Amino acid sequence: MTMASDSSRVPGMDTTAPEEIDGETAPPVAPLSQLREPPTTQRGARTRAALVKAARKVFERDGYLDTRLTDITKEARCAAGSFYTYFANKEEVLAAVLLEAQEDMMHPGMGRVRGTDDPYAVLEASNRAYLEAYKRNAKLMALLEQVAQVEPEFREFRSRRGDAFIRRNARGIADLQARGVADGEVDPMMASRALSGMVSVMAYNAFVLCEEQEEAVPVDFEELVSTVTRLWANALRFPGHH
Repeated sequence: MTMASDSSRVPGMDTTAPEEIDGETAPPVAPLSQLREPPTTQRGARTRAALVKAARKVFERDGYLDTRLTDITKEARCAAGSFYTYFANKEEVLAAVLLEAQEDMMHPGMGRVRGTDDPYAVLEASNRAYLEAYKRNAKLMALLEQVAQVEPEFREFRSRRGDAFIRRNARGIADLQARGVADGEVDPMMASRALSGMVSVMAYNAFVLCEEQEEAVPVDFEELVSTVTRLWANALRFPGHH
């Protein structure tokens, strides 16, 4: 499955530290080249944090294209000129917003299943964690979809990060094939791309599109988890699930 959406990181944590996915360093959710060194004073750190918090609120409310820097500084209750002490432009503050949200946007994916684990239960738990994170951060995920269409650098990083999770899921599928749990005749990478993409699109439809359409019928969360998990298990021909 691809990355989900994300709440803010714990204050003081290093948001630029690389994460690992089964030993593979995961690309960050935004280009680090967009960010300056953090402020060295407490006052500067507070002001920057207020700008990042305000930027997320305005981006999610107005969308990336319609957001103005003055809207962000007004929401943060900062002088307009103070923005440029910490960020050069809208792209930089967006990168900061995404990196603040990075930890919660991460999700476990389908990792290795130990011999004593129930593969179906592990799969269900992974799907649940992804969908819960996506639901919490649906507005930010909608923003990511918009930004990816207009900012090539963000699109590249988004694609690289998604591919890292697909590769991890593919390794999990290959491990299940080696144990005789999953269909050995399917290509693990192709299966991972198809099944991970299915869950990602289902999440987008359930938590982004449904929220934007007034007459849309809300999706039952438990039914969604159950359905995508069963489809994964059926596609991989888990014993007793095909």
